[in-house]
Amino acid sequence: MGLELFLDLLSQPCRAVYIFAKKNNIAFDFKFVNLRTGQQYSEEFGKVNLLRRVPALKDADFVLAESVAILKYLAGKYQTPNHWYPSELQLRSRVDEYLAWQHMAIRFQGSRLFLFKGLLPLLTGQPIPKEQMDEAVEGLQSSIQLLEDKFLQDRPYIAGHEVSLADLVAIVELMQPLGVGFDPFADRPKLAAWRDRVKAALGKELFDEAHERVMKSAEALSNLDVQSPAMQRLAKSLKKRYN
Repeated sequence: MGLELFLDLLSQPCRAVYIFAKKNNIAFDFKFVNLRTGQQYSEEFGKVNLLRRVPALKDADFVLAESVAILKYLAGKYQTPNHWYPSELQLRSRVDEYLAWQHMAIRFQGSRLFLFKGLLPLLTGQPIPKEQMDEAVEGLQSSIQLLEDKFLQDRPYIAGHEVSLADLVAIVELMQPLGVGFDPFADRPKLAAWRDRVKAALGKELFDEAHERVMKSAEALSNLDVQSPAMQRLAKSLKKRYN
């Protein structure tokens, strides 16, 4: 049995894994796990990943969760070009530094804003209070400023002169709020120039393909069965995690 990747491209970590595998011509079987219907909570998927999250990887008898671990595994097993996860210690450490930081920064704040502006009002039937929305916007903007000042600085890419896993993870995280009408790149010319370099390095066609669903997420959210048990369970989980 070949490599299997369990994905839903509405998820930022799934898009990073998908783009990386496609860009590096890594053959895999795409196993769609529908987050909109709560398929991650199914008994079948629980046998693959007890964490009930995507992405997940199954390589014969080897099973792996967590997107950063999956990206590093793919880079190592398939010996992808060195710039993705550099062998030189300091460059690799730059990549690791961003990947360690982003979970509770760009990813958390971007996901929170996406949920506040899109999913949670639909699931709960109530708008997010203005103070809470303003706090979410401020949290994301503060994280973006740190991305620019600390991690990018005046370099073309986070780890130097070539695109890496850090740039890939960062760009897909910043695309998430665009799906509900918030532009993280507005009035940030340095970040917008970095975005354009990363998209060009990844390939515009592949990048747009991976982000097609998230850019139509407002339309997709309007078709949700918000009263289904899976969606109500998801609402409870999300409110606990992001409020």
